[in-house]
Amino acid sequence: MNVQIRSKDIKLTQHLNDHIATAIENFKRYHLDITSVNVIISKEKQDVGVEFDIHVAHAQPVVISDSDKDLDTAIDMAIERANKALRRLHDKVKDHHATSLREIEVAEVE
Repeated sequence: MNVQIRSKDIKLTQHLNDHIATAIENFKRYHLDITSVNVIISKEKQDVGVEFDIHVAHAQPVVISDSDKDLDTAIDMAIERANKALRRLHDKVKDHHATSLREIEVAEVE
């Protein structure tokens, strides 16, 4: 998995960098084939914007954008939303391979 953490007009501390890296490592628990994660942190007018661009093999990229006045809050909210989106994608992929009710009914008739 390729990981890039970039910041524009903001100095990232080692603590924030480690916090983001730990969150990205936790994305692996969804057992999706994540090929790359790009994190862009930028200073907007009065807020701080955080964007996660998560590329998953055989699926559309997951793009999460969030902004807040506080950098820590913006990062935590974006991580929470990314976890929710990846969990939904994982459930969708897992349920896609499940046996449907029609297949069960046909098997019982035969």
